[in-house]
Amino acid sequence: MVKLLLIEDDPAVVGALALSLGRLDHAVEHVPAATEDLEERVGEADAVILDIGLPGEDGFAVCRRIRRSSPVPILMLTARSDDVDTVAGLEAGADDYVVRPVSPRVLDARIKASLRRAAAPAEGPPDRAPQAPSSLTVDKAGAEVLRHGEPLPLTPTEKRLLSVFVDHPGRVLSREQLFALAWNQDFLGDSRLVDNAILRLRPKIDPAGRPSHIETVRGFGYRFQPDP
Repeated sequence: MVKLLLIEDDPAVVGALALSLGRLDHAVEHVPAATEDLEERVGEADAVILDIGLPGEDGFAVCRRIRRSSPVPILMLTARSDDVDTVAGLEAGADDYVVRPVSPRVLDARIKASLRRAAAPAEGPPDRAPQAPSSLTVDKAGAEVLRHGEPLPLTPTEKRLLSVFVDHPGRVLSREQLFALAWNQDFLGDSRLVDNAILRLRPKIDPAGRPSHIETVRGFGYRFQPDP
């Protein structure tokens, strides 16, 4: 049985989801908004279903708060279908963005897909891929990125993105390719998601004053240089 934490303030939505997902062998725990013990509640869940329009902290802020301490799969489930909201949700750290209304079986499939992605080991050559002499190491088995042996504070999305780059050294990757490989979804047509993720990733992996490992190839995309 999959344990779901549902963060939603609409009683009608809560009732419908608890009933339909319960029939599909999910245990649904509900909180109407972000709480002081949110991190503890998240730690007991296999996945989080999160609405955007919450009282107090909105869903984007709650998603970022969860991501600071947990890699748990987060699915944003909302009636807001605007592309801007979709991009904002994925940038905040959500693993999927599902627009209501959605059938229970489709939602069940999206939950299971997020759980499989979270559990699957990263693919590609070898588990530990050192990038000498930059002292940047991607430890896929341990889901860590190290610089000079010290772990870097990367989000799950940033780790997946860097893993894609490391698997394709010296190759120019388009934004569409990066989105498909790192987010495992069809491209949304908005390059800001990829651009902003790389903008946040660069200063985390590159020492101050050093050329970036991730090179912008104008008009094409990005290229990873193991020894910039």
